[in-house]
Amino acid sequence: MVIDLPEPCLVVLVGAAGAGKTTLAARLFTPDEVLSSDAHRALLTGDESDQAATKAAFAILHRRLARRMAERRTTVVDATNVTSFARRSLTRRAAAHGVPAIAVVLDLATKLVLARNATRPGRIVPEEAVRRQLDELARSLRREALATDGFAAVHRVRTAAELDALVLRRAAAGRQDGDQAPAG
Repeated sequence: MVIDLPEPCLVVLVGAAGAGKTTLAARLFTPDEVLSSDAHRALLTGDESDQAATKAAFAILHRRLARRMAERRTTVVDATNVTSFARRSLTRRAAAHGVPAIAVVLDLATKLVLARNATRPGRIVPEEAVRRQLDELARSLRREALATDGFAAVHRVRTAAELDALVLRRAAAGRQDGDQAPAG
């Protein structure tokens, strides 16, 4: 799977804990392009799994996102984003600055996500929470909610093989619409 990204853009990773969002972000983007909810919780409390810090962590993440969108800098948001509310709070910030938002949905098999979550080093999310996230994602996909959340494109990854083979092709800054970016 190859995803063509405009430059700049907002990339919203969508998926349950353990689906592979953080690994994907680290593989395809530079660290300075990624805004992670876990990293923001760790910044506040020293513990990326401290759910008590979630509200404050997202307030900071949203402020940083708004600033990056105003500066027209490609940004990836690494959080579960399984609800329309969460996704729309991100796409609105991008739209306010004329930056397209792209969703990359990690819709992997429940068994695989639960197994990956159970083996995460130091950050195992309770299985009940992961199942709730998977249910929220399934509900969003059934209702085709992502189509109305303000995304310019939605890309759905359904297998581990697709996830491992995913390639992003980024447009060169300043390219005109219709010009092709070099593959890479």
